[in-house]
Amino acid sequence: MAYGYSSNRRGIRPQWIFAGMLVLFGLFRFLTSSQENPVTGEKQHVAMSVPQEIALGLHSAPMMASQMGGEVDPKSSAAQEVRRIGEQLVAHSIAHKSPYKFQFHLLRDPETVNAFALPGGQVFITVGLLNRLQNEAQLAGVLGHEIGHVIHRHGAEHMAKGELGQALVTAVGVAGSDERGSGYGNQAAAAMVNSVVQLRYGRQDESESDQFGLDAMIAAGFDPQQMLGVMKILSESSKGNRQPEWLASHPHPENRAEQIEAWLNQKYPNGIPDNLTVGRKFRSR
Repeated sequence: MAYGYSSNRRGIRPQWIFAGMLVLFGLFRFLTSSQENPVTGEKQHVAMSVPQEIALGLHSAPMMASQMGGEVDPKSSAAQEVRRIGEQLVAHSIAHKSPYKFQFHLLRDPETVNAFALPGGQVFITVGLLNRLQNEAQLAGVLGHEIGHVIHRHGAEHMAKGELGQALVTAVGVAGSDERGSGYGNQAAAAMVNSVVQLRYGRQDESESDQFGLDAMIAAGFDPQQMLGVMKILSESSKGNRQPEWLASHPHPENRAEQIEAWLNQKYPNGIPDNLTVGRKFRSR
């Protein structure tokens, strides 16, 4: 009788070994990319240095602006107002201790209700959102939130997590591949899981930035209760165009409002102090 190896005998497949190496490399790269946040002192897994963040933000800013109609003339009264409130928040918060060079931009898009920040200190708000705000305090809440993303290095953190996630997704695809190509389906499923994992971090980042924005508003003399008005504006603008919250990168405005209201009640059980103001009220634009 001849002895040999059956073609369907189970053993360690070469692709499993390769997949394991990909996982180990991804984990090693992620875990060894640790830096101390220059402002908060928090240890973070980030994919770049502070100078690299600043360079990336400056390089990307014109491209991002062009996707939303370009930037409003910096000499216009609206653009100057955005810049003035933003600089006021930086000057009165821990942001002024950071190495980031904050710049505040007003974008022409009149329909998109949005604000965002790039790594390194480039902060944007659309005309579509600015036109819906009622006073300076609400504008301060929006800009303070975006400053919080920069200070907490959320962009750099997500780039590092994205690199790790991509390594894991690739490893799943390699490990599950066979002559029938079933690895493609496995990789697609893993990509979905990785996406949901990243979104969970996104919600945490939003809450952290809300907290920073509230503290920055108070330090600059603005009524933090006006952040509830911002949440109402966001809620009204998003109706009819919303996914389930567990698949959304931002918590629903209503849920963010509940967190903000709970924080305000705890900090100011006797009401908002009189020295905190809504600032100048905006006319309907």
